[in-house]
Amino acid sequence: MNASLPIRVTVRRAFLGHGLLAAAAAFVLAGFIPPASAAPKTWPIVSEVEKQPLVAATRRLVEALDYIGAPLSEKQRGALEAAYRTEDPIRCARAIQEVLDPLCLVAVSINPESRVSVLEGPVKKELYEQGWRAFLVKVVNEAGITPELVVSSPNAAPVYQRGRGARQRPRTEQKLVAPEQIPERFLDLEVYKRQPLKPRLSGLALEYRILQIYCRDAGKREAKLVFHVGQGTQDLGFRNELPILFDSRPSSPVTFRIRDVDGKPTVASFIIRDRVGRVYPHPGRRLAPDFFFHQQIYRADGESVRLPPGRYTIRVTRGPEYVPIERQVEIGDHPVELAFQLQRWIHPAARGWYSGDHHVHAAGCSHYDSPTEGVSPADMMRHILGEDLNVGCVLSWGPCWYYQKQFFEGKTSALSRPGYLMRYDVEVSGFPSSHAGHLCLLNLKEDDYPGTTVIEEWPSWTLPILQWGKQQGAVVGYSHSGWGLALPDYMPDGRRRFVNYRNIPEGWNGRAADRLPDYAMPRFDGIGANEYIVTVTHDAVDFISAVDTPAIWELNIWYHTLNCGFRTRISGETDFPCIYGDRVGLGRVYVKIPPGEPLTYENWIAGVRDGRSYCSEGFAHILDFTVNELEVGAPGANGEPSELRLDGPTDVTVRCDVAALLAEHPTPQTEAIRRRRLDQKPYWHIERCRIGDSRRVPLELIVNGRPVARKEVLADGQTRPVRFTTRIERSSWVALRILPAAHTNPIFVIVDGKPIRASRRSAEWCRRAVDVCWESKHRNIGKDELHRGEREQAARAYEFARKVYDRIIAESPVD
Repeated sequence: MNASLPIRVTVRRAFLGHGLLAAAAAFVLAGFIPPASAAPKTWPIVSEVEKQPLVAATRRLVEALDYIGAPLSEKQRGALEAAYRTEDPIRCARAIQEVLDPLCLVAVSINPESRVSVLEGPVKKELYEQGWRAFLVKVVNEAGITPELVVSSPNAAPVYQRGRGARQRPRTEQKLVAPEQIPERFLDLEVYKRQPLKPRLSGLALEYRILQIYCRDAGKREAKLVFHVGQGTQDLGFRNELPILFDSRPSSPVTFRIRDVDGKPTVASFIIRDRVGRVYPHPGRRLAPDFFFHQQIYRADGESVRLPPGRYTIRVTRGPEYVPIERQVEIGDHPVELAFQLQRWIHPAARGWYSGDHHVHAAGCSHYDSPTEGVSPADMMRHILGEDLNVGCVLSWGPCWYYQKQFFEGKTSALSRPGYLMRYDVEVSGFPSSHAGHLCLLNLKEDDYPGTTVIEEWPSWTLPILQWGKQQGAVVGYSHSGWGLALPDYMPDGRRRFVNYRNIPEGWNGRAADRLPDYAMPRFDGIGANEYIVTVTHDAVDFISAVDTPAIWELNIWYHTLNCGFRTRISGETDFPCIYGDRVGLGRVYVKIPPGEPLTYENWIAGVRDGRSYCSEGFAHILDFTVNELEVGAPGANGEPSELRLDGPTDVTVRCDVAALLAEHPTPQTEAIRRRRLDQKPYWHIERCRIGDSRRVPLELIVNGRPVARKEVLADGQTRPVRFTTRIERSSWVALRILPAAHTNPIFVIVDGKPIRASRRSAEWCRRAVDVCWESKHRNIGKDELHRGEREQAARAYEFARKVYDRIIAESPVD
């Protein structure tokens, strides 16, 4: 008999008896081979297969089962070891099958024509609610082919779906997952393909694969499994499909008891992993309030999650101001209660500094469009609480606009609670003006631009929208400011060229902070604070955003306009879940609420407008910044926020309290962050500030965009006072920064009553920038009938800006 020919003998499922195995061997010896094209109706037994590769593959299978936490019993291991020692290849193959076949969910037969058919296996069809279970799949490969084994199921179809295109009305305009389909989509499947196994079949006549099955629900559930090894390999008559009735055992409720530093119950973030790193609840089956694109979930005190028996690592935290807690727990078949006492390393709110993120979304980008168009206010409030974000501004925008705008109330949400506020407002993104820069409109009373009923009717440039917002008392500014303001980088030979931030060449150094302000000209070809260069001259913009784009790009245009005497502030944002989907509050603005005043949205947003704030990624803090005792954002002698008046040139005293937190020593992960260019994520991060291998970061005193003094600060989480003295010769703006991790808003020091004219070169840069911006934007302004006349209006506004900068140039001293 040709040993290279795979021989298959089939017997009924009672093959586990030794007598039937002997009968199977008799069939082999008699030369019985079933017709190649026939689909097996009884359980297949393979008797001729090369011993050495079969044993090697079986050893790797056992290793993989150990790794995923589904080890064989000692008895099964012993039986396999005995099989390996059997010299007769036929007896060895039979013995291996006798051990492994009882663990099989399915036998997959691939006939010589590569057609696939399946039979149900003898293993107990038991799953765990919210858990994974590993089964073996027996593969009888008469064709000797080496493709991947593919397993699918209609019960494993997605429970959520994103639409395509603009996604304004995705569930109306596209066929997406319907809510009534979700109960039947309770399964997930994964054929284990990682080491020590291989992703493809070996081509042996016999091998075993591991199929991991996740079940969302408890109780009896019938699932259809479909197997193939490539297009066209399905057997006729649906013999590659198999309905299987599973019994899914209830998992154990794990209740969390969470206490904040004041002993009160609170909400926290939980990342739950099993011994092989799988995250629970399974992201692929999550619906709100748990986000499928997150590892973490958020639970309040007394809430729970269901986990199958096993060992887990649970990481608990509550935003960047807290010290993470990590705990190993063993879950059995009974309810469990776990208590966590949270700890902070810093508490800015206790000093009146309240964190906020003015740019988060409940729809679009990473959010699903179905079964609902984005998520609900209650879902967003849970995430705001779980990240200890005192204020969350949830902005409706183009995707799902017509569904999400129902949550706009023109006031603070009723879901808010003391110390934690949420308000729905608008980002003008996915609108006709988007090409000129996306806009954050905060504290609106009305969310529809006058005379419009659909997005397409809104203006095609930003100035009229900003003016409309300010007319109703809103605080308005540009989102993700750096996009479109990329600076040309320096090549090793000194030449400049633009760098596409999505395709960074290796080996280039990032632009250094000491080049700020930089006089190279961006292209103004993006959706950041592009048209800001014009609208700032019309007193139409309160802030530009920071933290979610490269710091150098954001700060450069801001520094130039501050040098011209404008008083726009910066405010921190995340643009969740678009630029960053990790969590809300990854980019933050900390606003000082005056002593004795309550935290209200109106108080807080006024602090954003007045610059009573600093921006941070949460691990660096510059508190109570003052110049000659005037605190940032506080009214000066003439009532103007942050304005200090001097009779003549003099020395001033700058004070603040500063705190930062770094691990004591760099790690490979943090070293990777430090090596990245400033135009690679994460853009703002405390690790980028680390001085060498120390635990120190630089706090810089900035006057008119240039560092004039620096002190090294130990980043051990302790808050320390810092004092600088510097001379102010002429009207200037003064700020503090730990770049790129934290930046204060400026204090404006006015000498002899003269306006700030810090740099003629900055004014000349701004004047040129107006022309560059016009050349980039004007073709998309007023380009259709809906926006007739807008290009002419914009041309006049741009010309006004040119004249303003020409005047400032004339008033500015030569640098």
